[in-house]
Amino acid sequence: MFETIRIDTDARGVATLWLARPDKHNALSQQMMEELTQAAAQLGADPAVRVVVLAAEGTSFCAGGDLGWMKAQIAASADQRRAGARVLAGMLSALNGLPKPLIGRVQGNAFGGGVGMMAVCDIAIAASDAKFGLTEVKLGLIPATIGPYVLARMGEDRARRVFFSGRLFGAEEAVALNLLARTVAPEALDQAVEAEVAPFLLGAPGAIAAAKAQCRALGPRIDVAVIEDSIDRLVAAWEGDEAPEGITAFFEKRKPSWQG
Repeated sequence: MFETIRIDTDARGVATLWLARPDKHNALSQQMMEELTQAAAQLGADPAVRVVVLAAEGTSFCAGGDLGWMKAQIAASADQRRAGARVLAGMLSALNGLPKPLIGRVQGNAFGGGVGMMAVCDIAIAASDAKFGLTEVKLGLIPATIGPYVLARMGEDRARRVFFSGRLFGAEEAVALNLLARTVAPEALDQAVEAEVAPFLLGAPGAIAAAKAQCRALGPRIDVAVIEDSIDRLVAAWEGDEAPEGITAFFEKRKPSWQG
């Protein structure tokens, strides 16, 4: 059914949703985003699924947006750009609204959209050698559609430290930024994820779903208007002068003009 992701579900009802483009460092292509949206709906509607673990094959959790997809957006029409932004926004909204506990298992690198996917998890745990970054500004873009979720997780004061600098940071700083619940040695990652899964299997599934919905209702507002604003901001960045220069420079293996 899926080509860029896979789902494994054990006898307890713990479903592991795997990003399965390890050769591309699990970069988010349009197909992957569409499949993740479908998977979120499928898992959310399945009464046999109690908990979802978001994990990734290979050495990286998620390298962010697929650069080929980004390059296509630069050459696309205005309507096509908006449709592309809506696919990304829809995936994040679907994962954020999943009526089951969502636990992130993070290893390697998580950049851009990978950070956004961590932010929609209820709990994210990472290996101690993992690296993170909101690197969009290096390409002349902004972390637009992931912005509402990253800000909700970090808070504005912490987010300002990394949201528009493009710098990389480690797992300990990610904990301090509230992006991660905790960090553990790489060999202890699976055990740490299991420790987070176990308590959810003792609670009533309906009560857990209702409590999660209440958290979302009482937390920072991420409604249709906020999501549409994030789409507008991403489209505006794609339509500016800097994104074409930044993405072209990346493919040409040179510095963009603003780096001198």
